[in-house]
Amino acid sequence: MKIGNKGFFNPKIIKAVAFTLISLCIIGSIVLCIMAIWDYADRDTLWRMIATLGVIGLGSAVFAFINGVFGD
Repeated sequence: MKIGNKGFFNPKIIKAVAFTLISLCIIGSIVLCIMAIWDYADRDTLWRMIATLGVIGLGSAVFAFINGVFGD
């Protein structure tokens, strides 16, 4: 018996969206880190971006978990 992917939404789409969002946040964090190093951005902006990355990453992980729990 083969067990397929389960979830209310297609797990491949959820993973792709989560990967895209987290990747964009990481790229944004890198850019802001470089800007903070060269004093083009406020250092407080750097910590806000890192906190945002954490919140989006955790939210994506929780959503993917819940999608799997409430699947077929």
